[in-house]
Amino acid sequence: MINLDDEFPKGLLRPELFLGVASSISARSVSVNLSSAGQPSGSHYSGGRYGRGEVGEFILIEGQQNILLGRITEVKLREPERRSIRSDYVGREELDAIGQIQLLGCISMHDLRVTAGVDAYPRLGDRIYAAPHRYISLLPLLMERKGEEPAITLELGHIDPAGESKVFVKPEKLFGRHCAILGATGGGKSWTTAKIIEECIKHQAKIILLDATGEYHGFSGELIKNCHLGSVVSKAENSEECSLPPSSFVESDFIALFEPSGKIQGPKLRAAIESLRLVQIDASLANDGILVKEHKEKLPILRALAKHADKVQNPSQPFNVKLLPRQLIAECVQDYGDANWKGRNDQEVGWCAALIARINNIFKSPVFDCVFSANARPSVTSKIDEFLSDNHRLLRICLSGIGHEFKAREIIANTIGRFLLGKARAGGFRDTPVIVIVDEAHNFLGRYAGAEDHLAKLDSFEIIAKEGRKYGLNICLATQRPRDITEGVLSQMGTLIVHRLTNEQDRQVVERACGEIDRAASAFLPNLRPGEAAIIGVDFPIPLTIQIQKPVTKPQSEGPNYQKKWAIKPS
Repeated sequence: MINLDDEFPKGLLRPELFLGVASSISARSVSVNLSSAGQPSGSHYSGGRYGRGEVGEFILIEGQQNILLGRITEVKLREPERRSIRSDYVGREELDAIGQIQLLGCISMHDLRVTAGVDAYPRLGDRIYAAPHRYISLLPLLMERKGEEPAITLELGHIDPAGESKVFVKPEKLFGRHCAILGATGGGKSWTTAKIIEECIKHQAKIILLDATGEYHGFSGELIKNCHLGSVVSKAENSEECSLPPSSFVESDFIALFEPSGKIQGPKLRAAIESLRLVQIDASLANDGILVKEHKEKLPILRALAKHADKVQNPSQPFNVKLLPRQLIAECVQDYGDANWKGRNDQEVGWCAALIARINNIFKSPVFDCVFSANARPSVTSKIDEFLSDNHRLLRICLSGIGHEFKAREIIANTIGRFLLGKARAGGFRDTPVIVIVDEAHNFLGRYAGAEDHLAKLDSFEIIAKEGRKYGLNICLATQRPRDITEGVLSQMGTLIVHRLTNEQDRQVVERACGEIDRAASAFLPNLRPGEAAIIGVDFPIPLTIQIQKPVTKPQSEGPNYQKKWAIKPS
């Protein structure tokens, strides 16, 4: 519970943190005459350093009806004063500096709680103070209505360099409307992801992590379950190799994977799939596992297809995919509209030869070994079911062992996402909410697979972002390329944790996706330090910049050490 009387026994506006008075007021900003701007450095108060007029500093304006919260976005001198700043300048009190303050919200004088927006503007001459670090660290909780102090919070980082003013966030605020962790390489995105996971598993959480690169293989322990697909380089402790059986795929997956082309291959592939489903349902029609049509009577087969139409035409109905090459040849028969099919159509077989060769190559490809050569390995879908019913809190699924040939990694990840979405729609997560964290999300969202004639959209995670919340399935995306995530998906992210973004297109995408940040706030993003992040979103209408606390289990995201690896060893 937050007791502000204990936090601020002497009040919020401290004379030691006085900055100046309001000299100009507009609808979006306030100008302040900075009385301490001429000093050569900031000052210290209650164990923390305060710039007393530095860009990025949070401030408090003592208004007539309430206290306003703002942030300094610019500091400048009038033209005559500007000429006095030379290389030998050592500071002087009477410097006439002006600071521009972006208004962020208002603070109730009664209980010091914060609401976004401005209900009453300040007047000329109103006094302005630096905001205590401890107060800024409490903003995520102070924006809650009184009486709603949470029992469960996640410690993400701190405001002051000393690490005393810690920032706690409710999981509902972080994941309730989905979450995205954005940042350029080296900005701290992976550490933030690891820190959030560590905080979640302190509670009765259910987290599924799709680890695209294997950098989170350090997570282990009695509360953590690891499994992997393919041959991974960095294997986690006690990680179990799993499979993803073809029964998890739907028809569009196979069409996207096998890429039929032209006006013959596509219909023949669909017909072959329907035939294999039919013999799976009615074994009496099978001839060595396939449905032979050559010189066969049509009527019994057509009746069987009509009888089992609901299953035969169900995209999720399983079949023996290994028999597809043989069934494709069986579909190539001469048909003159008679009661019977005639002999083999060698011309159609020739047209399908390239498709059959591609299917056989995929069956033999090492990247799909976990799908088509599963043997006795347990399925990753069964591991998910076990995880949902046991006491583990983190299930890490490592995809780093799956190559990119045939778009294998994207298709397999999309299949796992669709399995989770199916369980969510069936009501499997209503009593046990699940957070799925997708690392390197730009590799999996907004992707397509298949040839031009039969293009399939890999959209499982996009659908989770749009409708998963109402089923108890929330998503957290981590990516270094926000511009490769569709704006429709980013706009569904209620909370954005944004690390350093140097690319202008990335910043523009964030601005358009999040109405709670404007250009004044996004101007700080390119200059964030490693590990520093801005938290913005629907539940964080006042952007908050914090230093993310280092995780205990550090992800293996560092580059090579050239000083060590390139050193010439003495002979």
